[in-house]
Amino acid sequence: MTAEAVAKVPIPPRGVDYRGKVVLAPMVRSGELPSRLLALQYGADLVWGPETIDKSMIGTTRRVNERTGCIEWSRMPSNSGVYGPTTKASIIYRVHPQLEGRRLVYQMGTCDPDRAVQAARLVAADVAGIDVNAGCPKPFSTDGGMGAALLKTPDRLCAILEALVAHIVPAFGIGISVKIRLLRDPADTEALVRRLVRTGIVGLTVHCRTAPMRPRERAIRAQLPLVAGICREAGVACLMNGDVASRDEWEQERFASVYVDVCTALGFTELLPQAQATDKAMGLDPDALQAAHDAKAAAKADRKAALAEAKRSTSAAVLAAGDDMAEARSAEQQPHKRARTERGLTPHSATATAAAAASSEMHPLPPLPPPASAEVATI
Repeated sequence: MTAEAVAKVPIPPRGVDYRGKVVLAPMVRSGELPSRLLALQYGADLVWGPETIDKSMIGTTRRVNERTGCIEWSRMPSNSGVYGPTTKASIIYRVHPQLEGRRLVYQMGTCDPDRAVQAARLVAADVAGIDVNAGCPKPFSTDGGMGAALLKTPDRLCAILEALVAHIVPAFGIGISVKIRLLRDPADTEALVRRLVRTGIVGLTVHCRTAPMRPRERAIRAQLPLVAGICREAGVACLMNGDVASRDEWEQERFASVYVDVCTALGFTELLPQAQATDKAMGLDPDALQAAHDAKAAAKADRKAALAEAKRSTSAAVLAAGDDMAEARSAEQQPHKRARTERGLTPHSATATAAAAASSEMHPLPPLPPPASAEVATI
């Protein structure tokens, strides 16, 4: 079957087609605005933001930062109910509309259809797509029934996707997608994927590892043709994530199979070779850049060491001052101790003597009986 004959679900008017793309995969903490812009500069076609929990977005205020041109969603900190004049709002999410808006996919952590729609409405007008995270194995996600925990509750996952398709797609004209992990049994993976592609999504990303697997474990590719084949039949774009180190490897993976619509999500560090090539084309000296980076790191280390030494010096000075004060107090008390010793009174004995005297005044001893008579004594 040729690529032209492959079925495709309709792409919403403001949405993007994920086919044939190299994208920056969603990464918690690492997928913030600076990394996304750098990835786009160095060749990524699309970028995913980090998983953002629905509850953290609900209640935020959208504003445009006039200094940077970024759109920011912020809220006051929720860990304290007391706010002072210096309390600053926490920025939950940030988008640069000109540089990434039409190439940014917002990834959501959620376990509830209504909250998912409520959170998506806040950001849908400023991004190119909404992605539901059903693959994160970290406790902060799974403990709340989100991430990879949704793989165990497919009814809930499908309900979330169907709600987003029903309410967000017609209102904002962008597509909905989902990211999953493989299940241990290929038959279970097949059953799950067949349900997901019927919810109205335009894309499905499969991380080629099971939920218990860690990044150091080699990705499992055996189930990829199965997942890609189901997506192909349904007209849904299939993205593959896991152990793809370069664009060349992506091309080999993509064209080595008949599933021409499989594309790949790369981690940020995997774009480094292209970044270096771009630096060279721009006339930037990699050695000079590395030297500047090393100098900055060394200066930071020196500042940290100086701060630690200052803390140690301060602690030593405080301890020395304490020892001096204790010695001075001891010297002041020495004459009094010697005087009491000369009188035969230690502090303890003097206290005991004073206590005994006070006790005798309060409780006088009874008089001694008269001596016995001689007659009585001789009896």
